[in-house]
Amino acid sequence: MNLSIKQKLKEIVGEENFTDDLIELVPYAYDASDHDHRPEAVVWPTHKEQVSQILFLANAHRFPVTPRGAGTGLSGGAVPVQGGLMMDLSKMNRILDMRIADRQAIVEPGVVYADLENALTPHGFFFPPDPSSSSVCTLGGNVATNAGGIRGAKYGTTRDYVLGLEVVLPEGQLIRTGSNCIKSASGLDLTRLFVGSEGTLGVITEITLKISPKPFAIKTASASFSNLGDAGQSVIEIIRSGIIPSALELLDENTIRVLRDQGKMDLPQVTAMILAETDGYTDGEASFQMDKVIEVLKRNHATDIRIARSTQEAEDLWKIRKSIGSIAAQLRTHNVSEDVTVPISKIIDLMTGISNIVHHYGLPFVIFGHAGDGNLHPRIMYDRSNPEQVEGLRKAVEEIFKLTCQLGGTLSGEHGIGLAKAPYLPLEHDSMNLNLMRAIKKLFDPNHILNPGKMNL
Repeated sequence: MNLSIKQKLKEIVGEENFTDDLIELVPYAYDASDHDHRPEAVVWPTHKEQVSQILFLANAHRFPVTPRGAGTGLSGGAVPVQGGLMMDLSKMNRILDMRIADRQAIVEPGVVYADLENALTPHGFFFPPDPSSSSVCTLGGNVATNAGGIRGAKYGTTRDYVLGLEVVLPEGQLIRTGSNCIKSASGLDLTRLFVGSEGTLGVITEITLKISPKPFAIKTASASFSNLGDAGQSVIEIIRSGIIPSALELLDENTIRVLRDQGKMDLPQVTAMILAETDGYTDGEASFQMDKVIEVLKRNHATDIRIARSTQEAEDLWKIRKSIGSIAAQLRTHNVSEDVTVPISKIIDLMTGISNIVHHYGLPFVIFGHAGDGNLHPRIMYDRSNPEQVEGLRKAVEEIFKLTCQLGGTLSGEHGIGLAKAPYLPLEHDSMNLNLMRAIKKLFDPNHILNPGKMNL
C-alpha cells in the first residue's frame, strides 16, 4: 500500500480516522483467537458512503480489506492475514430506529450488543442470541459470524433475527437485502447468504433485526452427576419432554475441578454439572417448566440440586459458567477455544471423545458448552513457545474436528470458520459444496480483496 493510496484513504475518512503508526497497528494484528498478522493501515469509517469509496479504491488498486467489529472473534476472522487495510466499523454505532410495534430494531454494525439490549429493556423487548462477549461485541460482528450463545436451544442464533441488511459489495456498490416484514417469500434469500459470511462477500453497514418480547419470569437451577452418561441422558430427556429451557449448560469434570481449585469455588467433586434455566411470561409458566426439568434430573440420579430462590442466587449459579474461560486460561500462556457441535443425542459421545483425545497429548483442558443445542466448547491450554505442545495442540484439534464430523456434526456452531478452521472445511463439506462457495465468492469479489484467506475461499 503506497503513500498515494494512504493519502486517498485520508481524504475519504479524514486524518483523524486513519493511521499507519506502528504502535496503533499492533493491536489490530489480533482478535480473540490465537492468530496474528499486522495490517499496513487502519481506517474508521463513519458512514456508508466512506465504506463504498474505500472498497472502490481497494478494488481498483487490489489491496486487501479486513472488516472488524470489536475483535472478539475466536477463529481469526478479523485477523488481516494478508496485511493491507483494516476497516474498523466501531464508529458506525448508532441505533437508527426502534419500531416496537413492528418488532424491529435498525442499527449500524458498530452498535455493541449490550447497548441495544439496554435500549430495548424499557420497552419490554430484547434481542435473544446473547453471545458470551455481549458486553463488548458488535452487532455487525454477530451478523458476520452468525453468533449465538447460551439461549440458542430455545431462541436460535443471530441468523434467525436478521430481516434485512444494507451491504457494500467489494467493488463499492451498495445493495439492500431482505424486507421490513417479519416474513417474506420473495426471491432468493440474499440476507441469509451474507449472515455468517465473515466479511468475505461484503461489508455490512446497516442491519434490520427482529426483536422479541422479554420474558418476565426466570427460574435457574444446577445439578451434579457422578456419571457423565446420566448427565447426557438428562439433556436428551429434557428436550424430549417438550420443555425447551432457555439455557441448558453442561460442565465436565475438568471444568469443575479447575473452578474449584483455581477459582476457589464451592463445588462438589463430581463428574459433570448441568445448569438449567427456564423462562416465561408468568412465574407459574417458568416454574412449571423448571419442575419438569427437575423431575428429569432426579430420575437420572442427579445430586446436589440447587434451585435459585432469588436473583442473587441465580447470578451466583451463572457465575460458575461465566468464570470458566478466564479461570481456565490461567493454566497455560495460550489457549484455543473451539465450538464444535453435534446432534443433541451425540453430545456425550463428543465430550468423551474430546477428553480421550486431549488426554493423549498431555495438555490441560476443560469442556463445557450449550448442551441444549449440542454445542460444546473444548478449551485447550498450551505454551506456544514449546514446539511439542504446539504440535500436540494441532493434532488434538484435527482429531476433534474429525470426530465431530464423524458424529454428524459441524466445525462451528457459533464462532465461525475464519483462519482457525479453514484447513478443515473438507472434513465437513464435499468438493462440490466447496467449489460452489468459492464460485459465489468470485462472483461477489472477483479480485479477492475482501477479507482474503478466510473460510478457505
